[in-house]
Amino acid sequence: MNKPLSTLAFLAATIAVTPAMAETLRFAYASNATPTVEAMQKFGELVSEKTGGEVTVTYFPDGQLGGERELVEMVQAGSLDMTKVSGGLLESFTPVYGVFPMPYLFDNEEHFYAAMDNADIMGPIYEASRDTGFVGLTYYNSGARSFYTANKPINGVADLKGLKFRVLQSPTSIKMVEMLGATPVAMSQAEVYTSLQQGVLDGAENNEFALTIARHGEVSKYMSYDMHTRIPDIMLISSATLDRLSDEHRTAVMEAAKESTEFHKAAWGASIDAAKKECEEQFGIEFLYPDVSEFQAAVAPMYDELKAEPEKYAVFEAIRAVAPAK
Repeated sequence: MNKPLSTLAFLAATIAVTPAMAETLRFAYASNATPTVEAMQKFGELVSEKTGGEVTVTYFPDGQLGGERELVEMVQAGSLDMTKVSGGLLESFTPVYGVFPMPYLFDNEEHFYAAMDNADIMGPIYEASRDTGFVGLTYYNSGARSFYTANKPINGVADLKGLKFRVLQSPTSIKMVEMLGATPVAMSQAEVYTSLQQGVLDGAENNEFALTIARHGEVSKYMSYDMHTRIPDIMLISSATLDRLSDEHRTAVMEAAKESTEFHKAAWGASIDAAKKECEEQFGIEFLYPDVSEFQAAVAPMYDELKAEPEKYAVFEAIRAVAPAK
């Protein structure tokens, strides 16, 4: 009779000791395109490899624990260790992130990578939110955002007038759409399909994966390549979690995050090409190529207004300074 009790006692003691010996990071995220999901999974593999299995990552995908805003709030509170969200959303938590939704901030993808890989630019941004409960670890490319519509083709700025577009829950994104003459509607990604289907929205703005992964191509007809923004996705970790990790484990997590970004870069271009092909062949989306300079002129006053926010303007100037020579 005593042996089973001894065994139970041993198991209980093992369970009690395990949390002190090992660490499980809870990582939740919303619905994402394949290369980004693979990169987040790669992060977990690298963490386990670098720590000899002492730190593992458990995932809660596809909005199981809520939308992006809710996930950031959970990370802030320490009830969730990690998430990955749009840098545009983070503006409402940490104002400096408001520079990323600025239209035509980056000239092209090469410029985007040059700026985002610059530690002097991104280091202070990642750390700016530490006291509010989270720290940025790395970024992922989320492509160029363009307008897509349910019915009306967008060949120029005038075509946007009076239309209702879903935008990120970002004051800068809202301002941009207003300056282009449209009506911004801030809502979560999960609500967009039904809103397009029911005519609550005339369109939205995102990359090609919104049409394929989120199936918006089923309720949209046109995508206009104005490419107004390139907003990075940002991987976040709770400040409390980061402080709890040993120095060795903290280093491993940070290294794994950066390496997962390199993995993502290698997969991104081919995935975008495949998504565009799917848009055309499966959903019948028509791609339009408007004069981008017309859109740039319409939103140019936003940069004059940005000068009134020195912290953001300093980041803007730093990003522009690393633009590849034309």
